[in-house]
Amino acid sequence: MTTDSEHPSRGGNAPPPPAPDEAPATQGSEKGTSASYGAVFAVREFRPIFVAHVLSILGIVLAEVAVAVLVFRKTGSPVLTALVFALSFLPYALSGLLLSGIADRYPARRVLVACDVVSALCVAGMALPATPLAVLFVLRVSVSMISPLFLGARSASLADILEGDLYVLGRSLVRIVNQGSQIIGFGLGGLLLVWLSPRGALVVTVCTFLSSALLLRFGTKDRPARVTGGGRLLRDSISSVGQLLGTPRIRALLLMWWIPPMFFSTAEGVAAPFADAAGAGALGFGLFLAAMPAGTVLSEVLAGTLLTAAGRDRIALPLAGVSMLPLVCFVVHPSLPFAIVLLLLTGLCAAYALGMDRWFVYDVPEEMRGRAMSLLGAGLMTLQGIGLTIGGAIAEWVPPYGVIGICGSIGTLSVLAVLRSVRSTAAQAVSPV
Repeated sequence: MTTDSEHPSRGGNAPPPPAPDEAPATQGSEKGTSASYGAVFAVREFRPIFVAHVLSILGIVLAEVAVAVLVFRKTGSPVLTALVFALSFLPYALSGLLLSGIADRYPARRVLVACDVVSALCVAGMALPATPLAVLFVLRVSVSMISPLFLGARSASLADILEGDLYVLGRSLVRIVNQGSQIIGFGLGGLLLVWLSPRGALVVTVCTFLSSALLLRFGTKDRPARVTGGGRLLRDSISSVGQLLGTPRIRALLLMWWIPPMFFSTAEGVAAPFADAAGAGALGFGLFLAAMPAGTVLSEVLAGTLLTAAGRDRIALPLAGVSMLPLVCFVVHPSLPFAIVLLLLTGLCAAYALGMDRWFVYDVPEEMRGRAMSLLGAGLMTLQGIGLTIGGAIAEWVPPYGVIGICGSIGTLSVLAVLRSVRSTAAQAVSPV
């Protein structure tokens, strides 16, 4: 994408993209200054979107905990209980492949509100006492099928609402909420179940989805669809996936989004056996799980607050390249405190995502933005699920510390290969690398 005709206008008053070999010309304002988190919240439309996201995340976390408890009480089966969490990953690939076209074919606000309402109806069905177990799992899959579409439409709509560096920091705030949910979300869900039955917790989830729908409906503008007309939805969605993956620059950036989390997830997958082997109790297990998300939140806040947009661009590829080296150190069988420090260091490398956000939104044509974001989210969740599964399978024969060390080594080599693609396609990009 080297010419204006090949890379359509970004719409609105968005600044023109910078040349590949120069620093960004515009970072959140027409005067070329970098934005701040406070400036993001000053955008009126962003505030309801952010609150709606917080509500949705709380609802999703609470639903996962409640359904897992409900299934275990009904069946007493650890396998079926684990399936509740597995189903949060598995449908993403199918949804990203078959439904991504919806994100661009219909107005974003309509898509977002519809996703929230349908999700609320599915969760309401789970909360009914007469719902059979098989139907409960079908409803759980349905909610997971909706998620990539919702995430893609919301990410694309953020680019319409926030310009330049504001968009990058807006996406950063969304990720901070996601990571925060890993730190406190499941604990909060377990605490709520002390006072609420699992079905009562699901009713709360229904309320969070409906509240999110109301905020999005009345707090955001109704913008037209990015694409009008077109052929059949399934054919359009599948062909768009092929077109995006067939473009070297976009494929390289997608792989850069997908590969590191796939290997990061293996550490989480073997957290319980690692903590058990270290003789740690519930506190040690919780700290082990929280270390990487805590580092991620800290790195995003520091990079978003202390660095200019150009600075975040410069650190993106080096941080990504070293992000899994702390995991490699697990081959020496670290003590639990040292392991927690290593995971914290891994999380501190996550600031590379801020640079990636800016490159991706500029290098994807505007009329494909919703489909690209849906594909990004679908691949991210699917590969994390694969990483968890592979890590668990290897742990049948290899000690947990060895699993993390092996995956860190393979992951580092994989990321370095992807970074070569990111650099080699930079000449085709409209954003600097």
